[in-house]
Amino acid sequence: MAKRSNNLLNISEALQDFVTENKLEKGLDKVNVRDAWSKLMGNGINNYTTAIELKRDTLYIQLSSSALREELSYGNQKIITMLNEELGKEIIKKLVLR
Repeated sequence: MAKRSNNLLNISEALQDFVTENKLEKGLDKVNVRDAWSKLMGNGINNYTTAIELKRDTLYIQLSSSALREELSYGNQKIITMLNEELGKEIIKKLVLR
């Protein structure tokens, strides 16, 4: 950790410094992607979602309904755009529905 300075920081700046200094962004991104998926997709799709996994810039979504998987595949790019907007940065470049 950095040496203590006499400068005052607000809590959000201190937490952001801690996250970047300890290289925790990727882990937080994985959690934030799960939250964004459940928020944007709603209960109907969340009931059929069995697994959500972010590997590098690819989001893997496992669904228990093949009909829903086919339906969501038509709006693949729109889903990516919505998730990235919700996250506030471009984390997801590819979406794989399983």
